[in-house]
Amino acid sequence: MKVEGFIAGRLRFKGRMAVVAIAISFFIMIISVAISSGFSHELRSAISRMTGDIVVSNTPLGTEGVSDPLEDWPALAEKSSEFPGVVAAAPAVYRAGIIKDGDEIFGAMFKGTPQDTASLEIRLPSDLAASLHKQAGDEILAYFISDRVKVRRLRIASVYDNNIDTGDNSIIYLPIGDLQRLNGWEAGEASALELTLDGRRRSRMELRETAAEISMLTGLAASSTADSYGQLFDWLDLIDYNVYAILALMTAVAGFNMISGLLILLFRNISTIGTLKSLGMTDRSIAGVFLRTAARTVGLGMLAGNAAALLFCALQAATKFLKLNPENYFVSFVPVHVNLPGILLADAAAFAVIMLLLLLPSLFISKVDPSVTVKTE
Repeated sequence: MKVEGFIAGRLRFKGRMAVVAIAISFFIMIISVAISSGFSHELRSAISRMTGDIVVSNTPLGTEGVSDPLEDWPALAEKSSEFPGVVAAAPAVYRAGIIKDGDEIFGAMFKGTPQDTASLEIRLPSDLAASLHKQAGDEILAYFISDRVKVRRLRIASVYDNNIDTGDNSIIYLPIGDLQRLNGWEAGEASALELTLDGRRRSRMELRETAAEISMLTGLAASSTADSYGQLFDWLDLIDYNVYAILALMTAVAGFNMISGLLILLFRNISTIGTLKSLGMTDRSIAGVFLRTAARTVGLGMLAGNAAALLFCALQAATKFLKLNPENYFVSFVPVHVNLPGILLADAAAFAVIMLLLLLPSLFISKVDPSVTVKTE
């Protein structure tokens, strides 16, 4: 056992405030990383469930939701599924319509999907259901206008509650075959093919690059959610910048708390420093003794802060007790996602910066004169 480690094992910070301060700083840092990752994971996954990550079509969808149909979408889906990162491909038919309830008129976008199979049965968003005063089992009349007005009586199979509010909560889901017949299309035709990517490839840059490559591969128009929901991605970037600021601030707070704690420890052990110098230990070795003691304190506070933060994340994920206004934050609760690599990186970076800051008070050791301090009691 090295002598530095032996001596450091017998030195202790007086009081628990240093550990508490470090624990609070790391708690805030880990919570910030978890919430930032939670927003990114929740919003991007929710958008992917609604529209896929890449939308492939002949032309951009018009205001009526009708474009030149993709022909033989199964062959296109098979071709797209071979592209790196694409994990699923599903057709969709879009058609704008009007719902009339008494004297009130509501516009809505109807989306036909293969997942919905019961003909003329729909899944209605909860906000629209509340406006219509409808519930599962009720019927509504929908009007579709093109060269002539087409009317369909639709039965509400279920009411769905979308956690994300992006302005698309007016989408009404129904079987793809219903809208194909309404448009006069064949079974192999669709408005668009929606591609879902691996969750690790949903950054703004990767989405745009993948959309561009798919467009070149297929010769069709391909748009990504990074463009369709650009404002939301800008908002996520802003959250990330705030997290970086919080990490820097909390690291500085923890570092300066430890600097004051280490200075106190050094002042209390001036005679010990002088004795070690008189025994032939170098300033560097003596600094190593006190830095080991400080590192132990930082490590203990880091573990306590991490444990408390992970417990908080588990409770929030299970109960969602912290709520948000979806009109301002897009989701109705504070999302948390334990991004283990991100947490470990934040821990390692903060620990390294704190230890570097502690080199400053260690310079005090070189100023200690053994001929004076060994007489101090």
